[in-house]
Amino acid sequence: MKKLLTAIAACAAFSAQAETLNVAATPVPHAEILEFVKPALAKEGVELKVRVFTDYVQPNLQVQQKNLDANFFQHQPYLDEFNASRKTELVSVAGVHVEPFGAYSSKIKNLSELPQGAIVAIPNDATNGGRALLLLQKAGVIKLKPEAGILATPKDIVENPKGIKVRELEAATLPRVLAQVDLALINTNYALEAKLNPTQDALAIEGSDSPYVNILVTRADNKDSEAVQKLVKALHSAEVKQFIEEKYLELAVRALHTAFDLDAPARQGE
Repeated sequence: MKKLLTAIAACAAFSAQAETLNVAATPVPHAEILEFVKPALAKEGVELKVRVFTDYVQPNLQVQQKNLDANFFQHQPYLDEFNASRKTELVSVAGVHVEPFGAYSSKIKNLSELPQGAIVAIPNDATNGGRALLLLQKAGVIKLKPEAGILATPKDIVENPKGIKVRELEAATLPRVLAQVDLALINTNYALEAKLNPTQDALAIEGSDSPYVNILVTRADNKDSEAVQKLVKALHSAEVKQFIEEKYLELAVRALHTAFDLDAPARQGE
């Protein structure tokens, strides 16, 4: 009986000391990666609660408004554009993995089959829309103005031999309209949710040099908190690297090589 009471007291003490960390994430692979690190964080006295979102706006707003502590779903160019347009002050604290962007179709098997006047759907947020257009240029479908970069828009198209018509839609809806368009440029997390395999189903895909590292984001006043830093350490562990490689590598998702150096930058190649 005494041992039982001691064990109960120990559990109660741990619960009282455990810090709760509320983190927003999109379902695949971000929430799955966070669920994987939960046990390790629990041993460090951090109770990780994962809030799943299916859009790219609310996770940032909820962190900015201090309803959540951090989020894990985006890359640095998206965060930069979001901060600029929404007047938020969110910061990156760690780079974790890369998800290559892909072009998908339910109507054609090769981009050479893209019909004249094809309807091509891309994300309607500035950075992922530009990313989609850059991939189309790399695939030879269009040509952009030389100065067009990550914030390229359809207005920057200077050569369009197929006469494609670009439709800008919310990123989360793109897999659902795949049957209604000739081609859709889809973020890998949404492609995975829709059971698409980037390495098998994408007609064009970013290479291994993609600079769009997915990052852990929080507020400046929270980035050095003990709980956040423990999460960074967990995400940079060899166990997480192995988890990502075993579960997602064949789907073209890869752990950031330098992420496991805690001083590594959150993005590369920009």
